[in-house]
Amino acid sequence: MSPSPSADQPPVAPRSAYAERLDLPWWLWLAGLVAAALLAVEIWMGASGVRTWLPFAVLVPLTAVGLWWLGRIRVGVSDSELLVDDARLPVRFVADVVPLDAAGRREVLGVGADPLAFVVQRPWIGGAVQVILDDPADPTPFWVVSTRHPVELAEAVLAARDVPAVSAPAASERS
Repeated sequence: MSPSPSADQPPVAPRSAYAERLDLPWWLWLAGLVAAALLAVEIWMGASGVRTWLPFAVLVPLTAVGLWWLGRIRVGVSDSELLVDDARLPVRFVADVVPLDAAGRREVLGVGADPLAFVVQRPWIGGAVQVILDDPADPTPFWVVSTRHPVELAEAVLAARDVPAVSAPAASERS
């Protein structure tokens, strides 16, 4: 009896159904770097010596690193998890996903917001999704995650949730 063809193949990494990086738009990069350059000019103000070059050598690179850090968040859906930065939510605990526009996000995160909600919000991104949870062991009622494509992210999470889990063969099938 020959081994099954799948025995010779390496394990398959979970495929990504959705992936997005919540980076800053170009105009925020431009505004941040211009502000850093203006501050460096204010510190310099015609002085000589170290004050000639040090503000530019420190402030502009630090601003660039800070802007990069603000846009580092990644949102994705794998076969069985919603991934938001380093947080992971198994999709089996997802009851529903609601795509939100800017007004809907403002309403969900407004005055009556639940303080136990998990929120990853970026103000420069208008859309978001509200992921309503169904996990009795977790006090978190829902997640709110910024995204540029709320409908696509909601569809990817619901599709990943609705895919039946591949289970091991039953004991009767193994013999």
